[in-house]
Amino acid sequence: MYLHLGASVVIPLGDVLGIFDLDNTTSSRVTRDFLARAQQAGQVVSVGEDLPKSFLLCRNQAGRVTVYLSQLSSATLLKRVESGRFETI
Repeated sequence: MYLHLGASVVIPLGDVLGIFDLDNTTSSRVTRDFLARAQQAGQVVSVGEDLPKSFLLCRNQAGRVTVYLSQLSSATLLKRVESGRFETI
């Protein structure tokens, strides 16, 4: 099963470790530092051109960590997961 993040980006649902709201989480210095380190390490993928509203922390089967910045809200992404409105390929 796959989760559509917007702008033609689809990821395996099993890779998702967490879905986070950017407004709420970036008020923490720890989260800002984490995102800055991930950006420096080349682990951040921006989904789309619009201002991001959420980020997803993912780990693939090989153990590689990726942070996806999505213009979709965390609530929208969570509803897609909970309602089964995800892509199957």
